[in-house]
Amino acid sequence: MTNPSTPKAATPKRKPARSRSEEVADPPLPSLRFYYSEGLHKRTLSLLDTLEGASNPTKHGDDLAELVEELMVSGMNYYFMKPLKDANAGFIIQQSANLGMAGAQKVLGSVIKSIIGRMDAPELLSICGSIRHFMV
Repeated sequence: MTNPSTPKAATPKRKPARSRSEEVADPPLPSLRFYYSEGLHKRTLSLLDTLEGASNPTKHGDDLAELVEELMVSGMNYYFMKPLKDANAGFIIQQSANLGMAGAQKVLGSVIKSIIGRMDAPELLSICGSIRHFMV
């Protein structure tokens, strides 16, 4: 038998489920960015506009794959090759890095083209949205 003067243990109250519109965005995570040419920037914006405005975005899938590959190469060069050059790494080191990066870029490029080439319109538009999200 319980003593009526003894307080009951408080049961935690459940928060009501939030709707999607009420959810609070996660705080921004740390990030890195790279800089690329103005020409590549203009081509990126132009292709994104074209693809997003197309009645059949899949007609532009190959162009998007080429753009993603070019952005990948630009980023890899910025994050890896540029620091090597800036560090005045020796000729042999830079040539080894160039050779390794060229091989990696070739393999990744074919994977990118294969995957993006098989995407449907909503998937392509999602890729466009991601690229726009990455742009500052």
